Amino acid sequence: MTDTTTETRSGAGPTRARPRSRPAQEGRWLAWVFLAPASAVLLALVLWPIVYSMWRSLFDRTGKEFIGLGNYQRIFTDPDTFTALKNNLIWVIVAPILVTVLGLIFAVLTERIRWSTAFKLVVFMPMAISFLAAGIIFRVVYEEDPNRGLANAIVTSVHDIFNDSSQYPGARPRDAEALPAADAGGFASAAQVEPGTVLQIPLVGVGADELPEEPTLATPPGEAAADTVTGTVWFDFVRGGGGTPGEIDDGEAALPGVVVQAVRDGEVVADATTDDSGQFTLEGLDSGVVQIVLPAENFAPPFRGVSWLGPGLVTPSIITAYVWMWAGFAMVLIGAGLSSIPRDALEAARIDGASEWQVFRLITVPLLAPVLTVVLVTMIINVLKIFDLIYIIAPGSSASAANVIAVQMWAVSFGGAQDFGMGSALGVFLFLLVLPAMLFNIRRFRQEQL
Repeated sequence: MTDTTTETRSGAGPTRARPRSRPAQEGRWLAWVFLAPASAVLLALVLWPIVYSMWRSLFDRTGKEFIGLGNYQRIFTDPDTFTALKNNLIWVIVAPILVTVLGLIFAVLTERIRWSTAFKLVVFMPMAISFLAAGIIFRVVYEEDPNRGLANAIVTSVHDIFNDSSQYPGARPRDAEALPAADAGGFASAAQVEPGTVLQIPLVGVGADELPEEPTLATPPGEAAADTVTGTVWFDFVRGGGGTPGEIDDGEAALPGVVVQAVRDGEVVADATTDDSGQFTLEGLDSGVVQIVLPAENFAPPFRGVSWLGPGLVTPSIITAYVWMWAGFAMVLIGAGLSSIPRDALEAARIDGASEWQVFRLITVPLLAPVLTVVLVTMIINVLKIFDLIYIIAPGSSASAANVIAVQMWAVSFGGAQDFGMGSALGVFLFLLVLPAMLFNIRRFRQEQL
């Protein structure tokens, strides 16, 4: 067997390496034989599409006319594409930072709780869900109807704790001429009344679920004193039909809890709330006419929550779904880096009198900087090519407001426009955006192996 070592003789010229042995050469060729299939697949599925996309991006929609960098110029002038660029910038700034910060918090706090393994399992579990399934889940979570959407069910429940909902939302007077709608909301009598007057105020448009469980039958009011205005508010509807509109018929229900006000010269001089029988009495009225007002608080529609998937909130809502999915991934990576930190440095800082916040800020975070950087850059790569969540969650009315580059690339290519020149330009542009982050990650991995 030929010796492959290098020899240096005294007084001789520079060193000279002897030729490689035959087994080494054969092993090198064998390695290429095994790498050839994978290289062919890589060339066919990765390198060739990249090269062809670059070439196709230089042509127009039909692929017949060469337009040079015209498609790339349209990227920065087309309104839809500009919105996609703006949203991608929001994603790159917000989502990776949120995922990394939450992963760091979870990783540090789980070291201090008893059931850390169970907690990590729950936080990491969304990673087992596909983007399609997660998109469907959050599409339901963000439903605007509180009876279906979890987010609005929580919001409306909290809102109703601190704010009373209206008693009869959507109700209105039977006689719109006698009680027309007021400028400030609610209804105000067209004619002014004097103290001692007895009123009957029939309402319609009351939902069956808004009536008391055991409603009291409405009864006509009694006589009014000289300094009062009295009356009855009732639901002017007889089950099964019949009855005389504007009059209290048998079987018609009283409406308790309706606020009635007496207004004079724009000021409320008396108010009352109807009792279980629907009757009210405005007391202590001085001589002179007053206007009877049913304020808007009686009829205002209930709070139905937030339009999470509206144009203004659709992007933050989808980012929240993304953070829910990837916070567990960041927690696991950062937790692995946290376990490799030497405990001597942490204990020495505590012995020297450092608080837990100082230990975290001055010892833990600097030592975790390489791991945090890898997580942050990986998240940047992911959000640059985000597609699934936005395509599934954003409704048609908010699709343009939630648009990103990957979705726009699909839309112009396969969504009906069939503009493969513009789609290829967007694909190349997205590739150029992702490439620096990928190279940075590769460089970090190589440095760690040295």
